Amino acid sequence: VTRERFLRDIYPRRKPVVLKGMELGACTTKWTVDYLSQAEGSKEVKIHVSAVPQMDFLSKNFVYRTLPFDVFVRRAAEVKHKEYFLSEDEKYYLRSVGEDARKDIADIRKQFPILAEDVQIPEYFEKEQFFSSVFRISSAGLQLWTHYDVMDNFLIQVTGKKRVVLYSPRDAPYLYLSGTKSQVLDVDNPDLEKYPLFVKAKRYQCFLEAGDVLFIPALWFHNVISEEFGVALNVFWKHLPAESYDKSDTYGNKDPTAASRAIQILDRALKTLEELPEEYRDFYARRMVLRIQEKAYRNDYG
Repeated sequence: VTRERFLRDIYPRRKPVVLKGMELGACTTKWTVDYLSQAEGSKEVKIHVSAVPQMDFLSKNFVYRTLPFDVFVRRAAEVKHKEYFLSEDEKYYLRSVGEDARKDIADIRKQFPILAEDVQIPEYFEKEQFFSSVFRISSAGLQLWTHYDVMDNFLIQVTGKKRVVLYSPRDAPYLYLSGTKSQVLDVDNPDLEKYPLFVKAKRYQCFLEAGDVLFIPALWFHNVISEEFGVALNVFWKHLPAESYDKSDTYGNKDPTAASRAIQILDRALKTLEELPEEYRDFYARRMVLRIQEKAYRNDYG
């Protein structure tokens, strides 16, 4: 898919698409376990370690540990571990961060400069729109929680296979959100007593092979399983004007500043309604919902 075709036919539709046969550089053939472990040597990396395959960011069912990069790569590629932190079949996950994780944005060219030379990032956006390039390595079987990001991104699957389940932003009411994350961990066997509305969320699914690129538009929810040990790179870019984004956002997941302000104002309005008796509160809350629907909902959906 050429840049022109992507920008003309695919991008304006704001739907996820798997792009195949893109030129990604030498990484697709070079990035074996042996090459990765010797290329960046023994520099320390902070990783997630989980005793269970389904990682949950809300309950934090994992621990953070530090390992030399070469040791980490070899461990992540194993199924059973002789050396481990929690259990011999624990799962590992690296999501690269900046030098100071609180302030610096992930950029493979800075954190993994040798590996960055092997990658040709599809530049389907202007250079000044670039936000981050996040290097990721996952153990086989690892599943990440369902969440959305506020920026458009390419998930570049360099090696290994992934299954990605996606949900439209319109289905947010059925996903039991806590911030940017869904509380429904097991999207294949959800607890419908606890999450009855989840059945209304329309599921989209794709399988990524090595060399595939998934375009994930901002606000689309995604849940990712690494079916094999794999290496991926996410590239996020700003498709809204730069001033729309929170200046302190290092991960690309803080709501745009106007959205945050609107939610604060709404919270204040709801607090004000508490001054009224219940029947009045109910009546005016319903009128507020109707006003939000009239003023802010798109009406071009089926």
